[in-house]
Amino acid sequence: MPHSVYAFDAYGTLFDVHSAVASHSSRVGPDAEHFSELWRTKQLEYSWIRTLMPGAYRDFWKLTEDALDFAFAKFPSVDRSLRPDLLQAYRTLKAYPEVQAVLAALKSQDSRVAILSNGSPEMLKAAVASAGLDLLVDRIFSVDAVRAYKTHPDAYRLLIDIWGIQPGEISFQSSNRWDIAGAARFGFYTVWVNRSSQPDEYPDSPPDRVVVSLAKLIDPN
Repeated sequence: MPHSVYAFDAYGTLFDVHSAVASHSSRVGPDAEHFSELWRTKQLEYSWIRTLMPGAYRDFWKLTEDALDFAFAKFPSVDRSLRPDLLQAYRTLKAYPEVQAVLAALKSQDSRVAILSNGSPEMLKAAVASAGLDLLVDRIFSVDAVRAYKTHPDAYRLLIDIWGIQPGEISFQSSNRWDIAGAARFGFYTVWVNRSSQPDEYPDSPPDRVVVSLAKLIDPN
């Protein structure tokens, strides 16, 4: 049965976080893949650590910059002059191929579509516009409003407080297993988008469903 609300994580779920480096891979050089992975890993690490430290919140764009600077320090072979180009590419990350069609199909069944993301409002707005998703997303919820990153319960509570709905009314989709664990514990119906067939890390907080692509939301076969 369709849910009344479909909420999506943004980075890694709707948008390919590695497309920023991939778009400049020839300039980044042979370490491009590892460079991109480290950039993403540190970005997330900083969000978790700062949520645990009272008063240490910095918005996600700043963490993205900090993580990129760490990646440059770790890979001195990568030309630092690429920094502005890589940051601009991160603002306009590529959406996964199925995203537009899936969101359009969900809208056509009268479900509300939302993004619930760690991203700052400005970077989310830029990514959504660049991918042409403006008319397909009813609202963008940024954790910047509560100054706490997922998996803090206050991040998931944003949807509840602002839209006045119950957790069970929401189908939450994320490619990040830790995010699915947090959302499941909060009470959302959860769909883990496991594109690369990763092993389950949190068996005590299971998803309600596992898919290899968001396309499975509208075509389960």
